[in-house]
Amino acid sequence: MPIILAIETSSELASCALLSGDTVLSRESGGVRTHSQSVLPMVQELLREAGVRLGDVDAIAFGAGPGSFTGVRTACGVAQGLAFGAELPVLPLVTLEAMAEACRAASGATEVLAVLDARMNEVYWAQYRFDGAWQTVIAPALSSPETVAPEMVAGLAACGNGFAAYPDAFIGKDFAQQLDAAIVPHARDLARIGAAAFAAGQAVPAAQAQPLYLRNKVAYTSAERQAINAAKAEGTAP
Repeated sequence: MPIILAIETSSELASCALLSGDTVLSRESGGVRTHSQSVLPMVQELLREAGVRLGDVDAIAFGAGPGSFTGVRTACGVAQGLAFGAELPVLPLVTLEAMAEACRAASGATEVLAVLDARMNEVYWAQYRFDGAWQTVIAPALSSPETVAPEMVAGLAACGNGFAAYPDAFIGKDFAQQLDAAIVPHARDLARIGAAAFAAGQAVPAAQAQPLYLRNKVAYTSAERQAINAAKAEGTAP
């Protein structure tokens, strides 16, 4: 089994994990403003606890997105810096797939819809199927919560804080047999899918580490928000 160091900062929860054999050690820190200050100390704690040097790690996985613009940049930058320093490859991983892995670990579900709060009345979402490895059923997308439209399959489970952020948008939609609205991307799940990605030869040089952005516009001005809200009220918004 490879040794995987994972870094995840795409939401308000920052986390780091170290997978070695069957053991996953992890640390987490809440508060989006502290991500850049908290990640390296957490990494150091994990390496010290495991008795592992950074150079012993096989690859550094990070949550490439989708997620907070600043958050995914933080994870990418830290992973890239550590990888350059230790001459290690990186594994850019999709945060929504990590959420699907968390759902499978908690419930055994193999058909999963992951929905992450994207703010601005939108969600990131994707659908996955596990058959020995995760397969993408519907690729990551950005949309209003009302337009989330998974492929209807037996045993579909849903997860993600997008359901908690916009509960009214999902009223009456019973496409999932079970729901865990508390799940957000976490490094321990990145580490698990990272081990499979590493075994599949998906590691890349540090220079090729790139975030995954689905939203071209990071933030709207007050005037733009007013125009968007007015268009939505009139039913003319795109």
